[in-house]
Amino acid sequence: MTASAEAHHRHRDVSGGWLRPAVFGAMDGLVSNLGLISGVAGSSASAHTIAVAGMAGLAAGAFSMAAGEYTSVASQRELALAEIEVERRELAHNPDAELAELTEVYVRRGVEPQLAREVARQLSRDPEQALEIHSREELGVAPGELASPLVAALASFGSFAVGALLPVLPYLLGGTAFWPGAVLALVGLFLCGAVVSRVTARSWWYSGLRQLLLGAGAAALTYGLGALLGTALG
Repeated sequence: MTASAEAHHRHRDVSGGWLRPAVFGAMDGLVSNLGLISGVAGSSASAHTIAVAGMAGLAAGAFSMAAGEYTSVASQRELALAEIEVERRELAHNPDAELAELTEVYVRRGVEPQLAREVARQLSRDPEQALEIHSREELGVAPGELASPLVAALASFGSFAVGALLPVLPYLLGGTAFWPGAVLALVGLFLCGAVVSRVTARSWWYSGLRQLLLGAGAAALTYGLGALLGTALG
């Protein structure tokens, strides 16, 4: 047997425990704080005011994202655990029906009925293994692979804070012009998009350019809105 035939391939983690909230947190931090700073800058506010607004937007957005992510993942986890518990009770009280159910799953996948029943019977000898198989087949989840609300919240909080910091960073370092922060944020958006392409089928330049254009559009709209409001309320 050749070396290539013996080689095993490995898949990336697609369970979404931390990757999804981290990606969306960074994107949201960049776009929302860039938009906020653009709007305040468009109103001709001072650099100090822009910096304070940017840091306030960072703090509020990071806590909001973390709380929302925690609640969302916790609710989804609790629902999944409740349904897994239903499956556990069914396996304990109706083992024959559950065995027939698993047999039918394998039959639908092309296994001969007699062999399917024997496979189902052997797999069902271990209660925890049976629970995992039934949960995967019927619910699409496994008891030990549910996303952690805390991990999701921390990933969302940290990535949002990092993303939101980029457009305000030049002001914190003593800058007074809007464009350095805007350029830094847009570069960050492009890089984030390029990184996302590593776990998708899109090319790095397409994904990066898409995020850059979305961020630039949001910044342009909020800058114009800030200029209009600054003139109207000034």
